[in-house]
Amino acid sequence: MYIHAVRDAQLTSSRRFGYHRLIPALAVLAVSALAQAPGGAGTHPAEHQHLDSRFAHNRYYYDHGYAVHTPPDGGLANLHGPGGQRYYFHGGNWYQWRGSWDQAWHWQRWWHGAWVVSGPPVGVSLPLLPPYYTTVWWGGTPYYYANDSYYVWDAGRNEYQVVAPPSGLDAAGTTPAPVVPGASDQLFAYPTKGQSPELQTNDRTECSQWAMAESGYDPTATDAAAQPRDKRGAYFRAQAACLESRGYSVK
Repeated sequence: MYIHAVRDAQLTSSRRFGYHRLIPALAVLAVSALAQAPGGAGTHPAEHQHLDSRFAHNRYYYDHGYAVHTPPDGGLANLHGPGGQRYYFHGGNWYQWRGSWDQAWHWQRWWHGAWVVSGPPVGVSLPLLPPYYTTVWWGGTPYYYANDSYYVWDAGRNEYQVVAPPSGLDAAGTTPAPVVPGASDQLFAYPTKGQSPELQTNDRTECSQWAMAESGYDPTATDAAAQPRDKRGAYFRAQAACLESRGYSVK
């Protein structure tokens, strides 16, 4: 098994869903102590943020459990988990609505609640990816990673779906990239020309096929580990050269 990780900072834009503020004025007063909406991922730390360095992603996101009175505008609303939980998505951060009714007096009820930063529900579909993500190749499948979450393209729905990572992928994210291509079964290539996920997939596939023809090494073969190391090294060097010629920075 080998892993390819392609970092992307593409800012995707697609249809946006409206977000309705249905909380009454009294509820605003009840949660006024909560923070105002934070923004999206960043390259510098801010309050209540942590660095996500898995797969060299290197972006800051808000800590789970951080509650806000109102989520930031311009995100995706009307997202629901398997149990009917309400979610809001913005900048790679997921917000889950948590609230309940309290009986204040016999004639009036008060609504208490907040949007709490959390992980995404597995299975939910989105029309777009986070604005910053890392493309991780695992078993020939591209996984789009950001903020401890994994997404795959669902061609049937024409959307991206949140998935649980396959066995071994999470642990692989802590392995540093090799200094010399071909020194291991890992190759990290970062797009420098804003290549789309679809173009990255095409480039990766074509460069892999070309490298296999040039080196005589097939990384997908069942006996890949037993093949000569010089052929394996030649494969990665050829693949790196191909990707560099197409506008990728390879490590």
